[in-house]
Amino acid sequence: MKHATESFNLTPRQRTLAAVVLALSNFMVVLDLTIANVSVPHIAGNLGITPDQGTWIITSYAVAEAICVPLTGWLAQRFGTVRLFIGGMIGFGIFSLLCGLSMTLGMIVVCRIGQGLCGGPLMPMSQTLLMRIFPPEQRAKVMALWAMTTLAGPAFGPIIGGYISDNWSWHWIFFINLPIAVVCVFAAMALLRPVETERQKLPIDYIGLGLLVFWIACLQMMLDTGRDRDWFGDPMIVALAIMAGIGFLVFIIWELTEEHPIVDLRVFRHIGFTSGVVTLSLCFGAYFAGIVIIPQWLQLSMGYTAYSAGFVTAFTAMTAIIAAPFAGRAVGKIDVRIMISGAVFWMGFVTLWRSEWATTADFWTLSLPQVVQGFAMPFFMIPLTTLTLGSVPPEETASAAGMQNFLRTMAVAIATSLVLTGWGNGQRVARNDIVSTLDPGAGSVLEKAGIHAAQTPEMLANLVDQQATVMSMNNVFLIAAMVLFLAGALVWLAPKPVGQVDMSAAH
Repeated sequence: MKHATESFNLTPRQRTLAAVVLALSNFMVVLDLTIANVSVPHIAGNLGITPDQGTWIITSYAVAEAICVPLTGWLAQRFGTVRLFIGGMIGFGIFSLLCGLSMTLGMIVVCRIGQGLCGGPLMPMSQTLLMRIFPPEQRAKVMALWAMTTLAGPAFGPIIGGYISDNWSWHWIFFINLPIAVVCVFAAMALLRPVETERQKLPIDYIGLGLLVFWIACLQMMLDTGRDRDWFGDPMIVALAIMAGIGFLVFIIWELTEEHPIVDLRVFRHIGFTSGVVTLSLCFGAYFAGIVIIPQWLQLSMGYTAYSAGFVTAFTAMTAIIAAPFAGRAVGKIDVRIMISGAVFWMGFVTLWRSEWATTADFWTLSLPQVVQGFAMPFFMIPLTTLTLGSVPPEETASAAGMQNFLRTMAVAIATSLVLTGWGNGQRVARNDIVSTLDPGAGSVLEKAGIHAAQTPEMLANLVDQQATVMSMNNVFLIAAMVLFLAGALVWLAPKPVGQVDMSAAH
């Protein structure tokens, strides 16, 4: 989308207020990506579902957002940037209300899909509108404000979600969106009308869109239900896998031959872009392994409250905010491939560090790796955008940015399902191994320590389950570390980017 450089009829005060509103809307959408993570055990217990089923609440939002992102450019041109922003915000508020009122897993998943579809355009639209209302010389500062909200969302999400779940009710993690949505809608109506873009009637690739929704939905259903259905031992899982595979292949063929594709796959011909987005997908998938597992492990096995578990996971984003300005200054002075591979290897070593965790670990033993990892995050995210978007011609920047965001979101959704499957399967294997090597006299040792004979079987079972859970989690972290090391090496397939990048398109 083209950013206007003309002066709009906005006073400096109106620009500042508009910037705050747009940054607040971005913060709300990013917050909702992580606010539910620490609340999954609470929601699962209240709805009478397993924690594994509860993760549908996370993946449904992520997949819906991923599907909607490629449509953002077309929607903005068809309805206007400001109208799309206001409509998306209204829809996001309505579905937030419905999420909080949900009484079944089916209802909350459907409402989270609605949240994702409405929230998907809000991040790029808030960025686009900021670029429109501020003159070029002020855009760097205002985009720094936007970036801060993007990093602050994951930091405050687990803490806010944990506090609300512990002290109020999980329903309020969705209800708190309502006042923010109302303020943003009315403020946008009052302030942003002068920067509305013209509407254009453009063709849309309905077949491509249908194929996109079809194969992603089949894939995600397979990943989410496979854990409970013995994977490919179940005919339904096999059918979903076949449909996802065929749908994906047909989608690729159609999009490469369509004149106006819904997703422009031609950007993959640039090796710098391709290696960059593969690195991005692998890194976000491996990073999200910790985001998903750690809060559940702390609450289910370690006795942490949701609030305390949120603090442990939030440290990464907190230190990332501190390091972000330094990473921004380093871009342009240091080869971005050095920065990316160094940061990704750093994240890999921190993940290896986490693979040594034990059930005796205290709060700071668990938090310190999160603190250290946060310093690497901006040195990975900021230069990677420069690498990927700097590897494509200017006319393809918007398509490349949309594809980058799509793949990142899909990587998070797929990784969540795969990680939880691996964690659950690993727990069963580890439990069997521990039981087979358990000393038959362990029960009598506990009795001598003063434990009643009737309590020893339950206590032994709990101890075995605790150890099996942490052993399986450490194996997941070990695999995630290997993925990060591979991603750090793949960056060097890309040539060194040259020229300036239009960062405004980096949704």
